[in-house]
Amino acid sequence: MGGDHGPTVTVPAVIEFLRHDTDCAAILVGREADLRAAFARVSREFGDRLSIQDATEVVAMDDDVATALRTKKDSSMRVAVNLVKSGRASAAVSAGNTGALMAVSRFVLKTLDGIDRPAICSILPSQAGGTYVLDLGANVDCAPEHLVQFAVMGSLLASVLEHTENPSVGLLNIGEEDTKGNEVVKRAAGLLRASGLNFYGNVEGNDIFKGTTKVVVCDGFVGNVTLKATEGLAHLISTTLRDSFSRNLLRKLAALAAIPVLAEFKHRFDHRRYNGASLLGLRGIVVKSHGSADVYSFRCALGRAAEAARQGLTEKIAASMHAAPLAPTLCD
Repeated sequence: MGGDHGPTVTVPAVIEFLRHDTDCAAILVGREADLRAAFARVSREFGDRLSIQDATEVVAMDDDVATALRTKKDSSMRVAVNLVKSGRASAAVSAGNTGALMAVSRFVLKTLDGIDRPAICSILPSQAGGTYVLDLGANVDCAPEHLVQFAVMGSLLASVLEHTENPSVGLLNIGEEDTKGNEVVKRAAGLLRASGLNFYGNVEGNDIFKGTTKVVVCDGFVGNVTLKATEGLAHLISTTLRDSFSRNLLRKLAALAAIPVLAEFKHRFDHRRYNGASLLGLRGIVVKSHGSADVYSFRCALGRAAEAARQGLTEKIAASMHAAPLAPTLCD
């Protein structure tokens, strides 16, 4: 029910997803009356692979965390996360209020042993196909041990979704030298070198887009600023290209000739392909879709959630922290 568009986007996205991924089933969580019309059109096509779970309340995009937790206990967000806790669902996907989703997920599912704080991880486009960056806003202030835990979780997520062993991990800093950065980053670098991860070392902001490492770790303040700056730059480039090619007839003709190049550029850097941020460190899989997601974008988020569930992401993170607790847990 969440996001900027609600069921007008999420329901068609689920239908497309189920048509593409015939091994999955989906539960639409929300006000049954709002979902029933769309459900009726396709119920015969999917049979028991598609069902509705009624939820009488909705967490609004401007609701605060306290409202989501204490007041709206029958919200679609809370009910969906409860389905993961009960084992009826393998993952929950929401385009709703990010802060509320994190708070509800942490309250209902709890964190895994060895993980102090959940982190938000998403993929940013790079020359190497994509870079996993975390944390993107869940934890503004972090201790070095938290950054190590983020590195473990991000490495496992990349391994699961990319089907690759031991992906490289970089620590976001203002320079590559060991002497650069604040004390938290310097101490985190020392812990990461001793962690057993494939730690590359310090990386700078431009390394995210070069694809220098598959995973980049930072605190939530830096990560969120990086994410919003990236989205702003992508919008600027897109707008500038469109304006430049539409100024006069000659440029419009040039645009026709450049259509194949522009189409490839658009596909490669289409942010919708990377939609679906994982809330890592919880006892269950929760994926946050961008609030403004369209049908294609939300379908991509569903695909990420399904793949993480298939590959046992939660169990792998838990096993990794149990087998080799890379950093002592802290009290929040």
